[in-house]
Amino acid sequence: MKRKYSDIRKKLNFVINKKTTDDMAHLTHYFHNHKNGISKYYKPRAQEYLTKLHENLNIVEEPSFQTYLPFEWDIPFPSPKKPTFKFIDLFAGIGGIRLAYQKNGGKCVFSSEWDSFAKKTYEANFGEVPFGDITKISETAIPDHDVLLGGFPCQPFSIAGVSKKNALGRQHGFLDKTQGTLFFDIARIIEHKRPKVFMLENVKNLVSHDKKKTFKVITETLSGLGYSIHHKVLDARYYVPQHRERIIIVGFDKMVFKGEEQFEFPKPKNVELAIRDILEPIVDDKYTLSDKLWNYLQAYKKKHQAKGNGFGFGLANLDGVSRTLSARYYKDGAEILIPQEGKNPRRLTPKECARLQGFPDNFIIPVSDNQGYRQFGNSVAMPLIQAVGKNLVKELNKIHESPEAKAAICK
Repeated sequence: MKRKYSDIRKKLNFVINKKTTDDMAHLTHYFHNHKNGISKYYKPRAQEYLTKLHENLNIVEEPSFQTYLPFEWDIPFPSPKKPTFKFIDLFAGIGGIRLAYQKNGGKCVFSSEWDSFAKKTYEANFGEVPFGDITKISETAIPDHDVLLGGFPCQPFSIAGVSKKNALGRQHGFLDKTQGTLFFDIARIIEHKRPKVFMLENVKNLVSHDKKKTFKVITETLSGLGYSIHHKVLDARYYVPQHRERIIIVGFDKMVFKGEEQFEFPKPKNVELAIRDILEPIVDDKYTLSDKLWNYLQAYKKKHQAKGNGFGFGLANLDGVSRTLSARYYKDGAEILIPQEGKNPRRLTPKECARLQGFPDNFIIPVSDNQGYRQFGNSVAMPLIQAVGKNLVKELNKIHESPEAKAAICK
């Protein structure tokens, strides 16, 4: 009987935490790519790490990949068996963009994410540990790919993030040295690897940030690299029962497409989605707000209403769509509260948050509730990204129709 990935991760004692190094990323990336030309990027470090694991765990078998491969990927979301294109997943989070593009026939050949808790969730669902800090990864260490994907950090540009940084006297946008300049890491990778297409995602406020100067720098930088740029603010409410507006930026290499791509963003669907459809039938009482918290939220909202602004909790209309789920949801759940008859409202469960972002029910959540809230609040609405990806891949497939192009896909 063929061994399974779960057997191997148990034997090699995979532990993903803040101490996890890129060695595990090399090993799991090699497992995913041992049959293709991409393996050269990962095999040397993977072999060294496998040898070290055997020594540390006192495994008597020879530390050879022949004793491990091939194996069955018993994970929720394995790569397509016959992919039609290759992509990389930058600022990967928990893999919402990866899942969307796998559903469109793509194979991920490189992933990167700095947060250790997100890495844990990513590995549980895709069998791959992302590489760490992208600022420390050379563009030469990244495999060739057809599509570059990235939901780069939005906090430097989000309305809430800018307000908080202003209040604390901190820099935002590109002046935020920790996150705001990460866009330029995307640019250096695009410049060196020349993907045929890229897709970037960020908050709606990116378009207007700093009197539109930020977005101008981004689009001019990408255009200057030789790409024709398409961008649009899209609302996920036509795919999930959540009002969630995001800017999507798509670029096509002018040397490949000659500026003649016929890409269009997906048009809004004529659908009526309701938040009640994503709710679990039975929910633990721990998700119900305490009297103290509920009283505080009501007083807070009343105080701000008196000042004429709209700050405060949001009691969801179960027959409509919710407010935007954010990474701060773990604090009090205030933006999306579910009314309950005869008792205080409750916050969503992590599984309901996953559904609200369009993740399937078999998506594994191996972290605490608080980390789960952070992860889904930071994630994308997967079905919306899948719809964008469908139109993007349609254009990509037009240049992959020749026998030569098809043969090159999985090399």
